Amino acid sequence: MAQEHPFAPFVRILGKGKKGSRSLSREEAAAAMAMILEGQVRPEQLGAFLMLLRVKEEAPEELAGFADAVRQRYRPPQALQATIDWSTYAGKKRHLPWFLLTALLLAERGYPVFMHGSRGHTAGRIYTEDMLPLFGLAPCEDWQQVGEQLKRNQFAFMSIDRLCPPLGEIIQLRNILGLRSPVHTLCRMLNPLDAEVSIDGVFHPPYAPMHQKTAQLLGTRQGVTVRGDGGEAELKPDSDCDLHWIINGELDSGVWPRLYPQRLVRDETLDPAQLRQLWRGEIEHPYGEGAVISTLAMVLRLLQPDAPLDSARLTAQARDWWQARDRSRF
Repeated sequence: MAQEHPFAPFVRILGKGKKGSRSLSREEAAAAMAMILEGQVRPEQLGAFLMLLRVKEEAPEELAGFADAVRQRYRPPQALQATIDWSTYAGKKRHLPWFLLTALLLAERGYPVFMHGSRGHTAGRIYTEDMLPLFGLAPCEDWQQVGEQLKRNQFAFMSIDRLCPPLGEIIQLRNILGLRSPVHTLCRMLNPLDAEVSIDGVFHPPYAPMHQKTAQLLGTRQGVTVRGDGGEAELKPDSDCDLHWIINGELDSGVWPRLYPQRLVRDETLDPAQLRQLWRGEIEHPYGEGAVISTLAMVLRLLQPDAPLDSARLTAQARDWWQARDRSRF
């Protein structure tokens, strides 16, 4: 008699119908993800598992369990440290990834930033990884390079393809399954260097509390989930933005006020060269500069968690930092 595949119970838990199905516990989720990472799951099981989770919507405990399994199997060297973990998995299509300038400015100010992401899973988008050469940077191939770049530049980027290859492969199933899977959310939650500050973005509003609660379960002390432009962690300077915070381990939420009173005209075409040109002061770009300043002000709140929330004060500080940047650095 044929024996049941050991992964089958996890699919059954999710797929027994409206009355019979339930979410996985954190321990069950960790066990399921361990089998996926170790190649012990058939392709049809993986597809069913991911899509059942997608329809149900993943629970924070499930995401935390998935992250537990990844962290146990893909550990960076303990000596590696960063202050800020910044995930970038969505890509941009309406605006350039101005938030990259915010991250580079934080690095210039002495706050080590570890950025991780993916590219190519959705057509017509601009991905952060592809912008790095504009600034003389390259994605890291391994953790040794991460350490070297953090030491040299206070900034390092690693693709999920290098950070955790099985998750990179699953992300690329987006065009096969026709939908993004929970792995897109999971990757944002990894914070592999256990940075004190965690930053991630979402596109769909219901996902923000899920990200926030998952990060709290994983021990994040200071974090923010941004319903940002295109699903990236970038504030829109011409629109109020919903933010879900973790401040000193406690959950909070609110609206960050717009920098400009009215909507700005969107660029007809996107020219990545403008990222470097704006840093160098060679062009004026109100939207781009506003996005950099607003996003930096948001991050400054996480770096000053015990100070009262004062968006005007933080925005003024962010503007000062931006104006004082080393324009010749890139």
